Amino acid sequence: MRPLARWARAEWGPLYRAVRKPLVKRRLRAIPMTLGAVCLTAALQVVQNQSWGYRLVQNLGAVRAEDPLWLALLRTPLSLFVPALDLPVWGALAQVLLVFGIAEICLGWWRTLVIAYAATLAGTLYARVGVALGPGAPFGLPGSDARIVDTGPSAAVVGLAVFLGWRHGAYLTAAAVILAMVVEVLLKNNLAGKEHLAAIAAVLALCGAAELRRRRRGRWAGRGRRGGLRKPVGASGGRGGG
Repeated sequence: MRPLARWARAEWGPLYRAVRKPLVKRRLRAIPMTLGAVCLTAALQVVQNQSWGYRLVQNLGAVRAEDPLWLALLRTPLSLFVPALDLPVWGALAQVLLVFGIAEICLGWWRTLVIAYAATLAGTLYARVGVALGPGAPFGLPGSDARIVDTGPSAAVVGLAVFLGWRHGAYLTAAAVILAMVVEVLLKNNLAGKEHLAAIAAVLALCGAAELRRRRRGRWAGRGRRGGLRKPVGASGGRGGG
């Protein structure tokens, strides 16, 4: 058990330490955006299951590849929180609470929303491109997929999980999430699975950009230290500077 425990500490220790202190200190006050997202998802589920609310939710948050692009872009933010009708809503609520909550503590609420939106938007745009390419292309989709409603937080959850794994050194966990999505496509070969892969690709691009930016900052900081940028003696503007 000791090697397993050491592996678990190495894999999840940094993430656990980043989450534990704020959550113990502030409890639910540490994740206000996540709680709001959970409540919004639950409310949309209740409304869309009413005779008077189904069309309302569809008009506000249901995205299809056949929709005009401007309309899809307007609906995409809310589509994050519209649960799929053919799946248990409790799964969506648990995903949002767990993954969005960890991300909000580690990244802040606005970075969490930006990454979640980028992942969801990548899936939405991929569906349009895939349908345009057609089923004969390597990444193409059949025309019937243009009418499939694209809703739910799953692409955002997958993207956030991969980003958190990269950010806190849980590389095997991030790789396991990616592998699970690849297996999903191989077994089901449906639109949702392919959109998850598109979301992962977008998040990996964000990870690469963040890593490149970090390395550039490190190089500039190193140059500054090697350059010996110091004030000359007596150049201080303080009392003894004269």
